[in-house]
Amino acid sequence: MYRQGDVLIVPVAEESVPSHIADAPDESRDPRGRLVLALGEVTGHAHAVLGAGRLVREPGPFGPLVLHLPKGGKVVHEEHAAIDLPRGWYRVVRQREYLPGAVRIVAD
Repeated sequence: MYRQGDVLIVPVAEESVPSHIADAPDESRDPRGRLVLALGEVTGHAHAVLGAGRLVREPGPFGPLVLHLPKGGKVVHEEHAAIDLPRGWYRVVRQREYLPGAVRIVAD
């Protein structure tokens, strides 16, 4: 399990990846060619992955992401140390916070 700021990256066994992911559309890469896991609304900084792979957003109000890195990759951010990820499948979850009457993704 890996954590970079408000982003949690959890390894997932290939046999546990939902079957609909194979046909789901990929998230677009940013202009720098990165897979963006989370974009800071305040700072404009991004938790992003360098390397070959795909990122799929699952349905739901918080849209957990499924990340596939067939050759491994590196998670980068302007204010955090880089994290090397071995090849494999991952679930990416944004940190949430509770406010009376609501749950929301933590603003960065």
